[in-house]
Formats: sequence, C-alpha cells, structure tokens
Amino acid sequence: MKKIGVLTSGGDAPGMNAAVRAVVRTGCENGMQVMGIERGYTGLINGEMYEMNLRTVSDIIHRGGTMLYSARCPEFKTQAGIDKAAESCRKNGIDGLVVIGGDGSFRGARDLSLSGIPCVGIPGTIDNDIACSDYTIGYDTAMNTIMEMVDRIRDTTESHDRCSVVEVMGRSAGYLALNAGIAVGATTILIPEVPYDIERDVIERMRRTQKTGKKHFIIIVAEGIGGVEALAREIEEKTGVESRATILGHVQRGGSPTVRDRVAASEMGNYAVKLLQNGIGNRVVAMQKEKVVDFDIYEALNMKKSIDLNLYKVAHEISI
Repeated sequence: MKKIGVLTSGGDAPGMNAAVRAVVRTGCENGMQVMGIERGYTGLINGEMYEMNLRTVSDIIHRGGTMLYSARCPEFKTQAGIDKAAESCRKNGIDGLVVIGGDGSFRGARDLSLSGIPCVGIPGTIDNDIACSDYTIGYDTAMNTIMEMVDRIRDTTESHDRCSVVEVMGRSAGYLALNAGIAVGATTILIPEVPYDIERDVIERMRRTQKTGKKHFIIIVAEGIGGVEALAREIEEKTGVESRATILGHVQRGGSPTVRDRVAASEMGNYAVKLLQNGIGNRVVAMQKEKVVDFDIYEALNMKKSIDLNLYKVAHEISI
C-alpha cells in the first residue's frame, strides 16, 4: 500500500495520540503517504483529512485526548453512509485505514472492509472491554486517574466519618471499577458482571466493619450499575453514616498517558501499519499475554470477555 489513512473514533482515551504518532512515523519511514482523518468517520465521509509527516506528530506522545479529534457518526450506521466513506477513501487514493477506537469503531471498520477498504483496528478505550485484547489503550491511565481522585475524596470522607459512593466509568464493563476499587481499598465494589444484593453486599459489610472500629467507607460502583445517589441515601438511612455520592465523569478520560499506555499504543500503531504494508487488512490488533497479536475482525467482534472472578473475591476478602 502506498497511501493509508488513520482516524480516531468513539470516546477519546489517553494514548490515542501515541498510537497516531506510531502510525504516522512507521508509515513515513516505510515510504507510505499517511493521511490524518479528523473527527472519525464523520470526517472520512466529509473528506476532512490532510497529509501528515514526521514533524506533524512531534510532541504529542505525552498529550491526552486525540489530535485528530473524535465524533459520533449516526450517518455511518447506514449503508449510504458506509458507501460515502468508502468512496471518500477511493477519491483520495487511500489504500487502507487504521482505526483507533472501541467496539463500535471496529464494527465500522468491518463495514468498510466489506466495501473493499482494508482496515486494521487498534483498541483504544478506557473501558478495557474489547474481547480479543487483554489490554486496551487508555485503561491504565484511567485507573490511575480514578485512584488519584478517590484518594482525594477519602481525605474528606475520613475527616467527616462519611461514606463516599463513587461511580466510575466503564459502560457495561466492570474492569475499571474492580481494579481501581482494589487500589483504593474500597469496602465494596459493585460491577455489572456479578449479581449483588445491597443489603448483603453493602449494608451488612459496613456494619461488620463498624464493629471493628472503622468509621469511614468507600464504595466503588461501576457505571453500568448506576443509581449512586439513591444508594447513598439508602446507606445513610440504614447505617446512620452520612453518605455522599460522587460521579467522577469525564475527568477519567483525560490526562497525560502513563508509560504503559504510551508503550502499548506505540507497539500497536507500528504493528497495524506493518499489516497494511504487507497487504493484510480486515484485522484487529490486540494484546495477549503482553504480546501484540492480531485477529480477523469478524472473529474479534464475536469474541466474549469475562471478568476475573477470583480477583473480585480477593477484593472483598481484603477490604473488611
């Protein structure tokens, strides 16, 4: 392939810029022309793109967000939108595309592949919910951000003998909540993958720890559970402990990426370009047992990912 494009799609994640940098520099160093496509599939449909070079991506590896911007694209969910995107690639001479994003972005890459534009997906999402990959770009940074924010919340929680109910991101996946919850010593962690009972898993655990002299509590709730305001009220009513709800929100998406996210993004970006260079498309780059590998895009989208139930058990055994 002589000319490739790169775009970021869906929710932004720390490390996306590092992946873009790796794609551009690997492509340029191997004699390719690299087009940066702005605002995801929307920009592809509208032809919002420009040629990138070695210096275009200077000093971005440490920046959060995405220099190519991102956007939701309802039009791309239609066949007419997919056809427009494929035609835009042909019109601009783009032989293949690197798509950095989550599950929805990969479905778009699959649809483009079916329209004759070879695509390679790179998993970039803080939720770590891409089934074919043990690790996704942005996950480590988000976990560290949650840890730092909850550590700050704990200061005031402890000062006032309160209970803080903290909602973290993750959509319908509990990976962020589980690992961050362990890191902050949460009394209880509620995630969508494990059935729970408020009385048994929250109220009774708090009462047990109260008997041992504990006076402040942190409850971590995954976004897919929801209802943190109501939970805080119920806790206060049943335990007498003043309780406050905090939704961390989009602070979890931002910030300078950690070493792990910068290195993983760089490896994956380089690997994706090498696939296209060898004429291989319709793939998803993934991390398996700390090694970068790739899967057929159709196979990847049909895979299922499960939570580490042993880790969940460990979390609650050591948090009383």
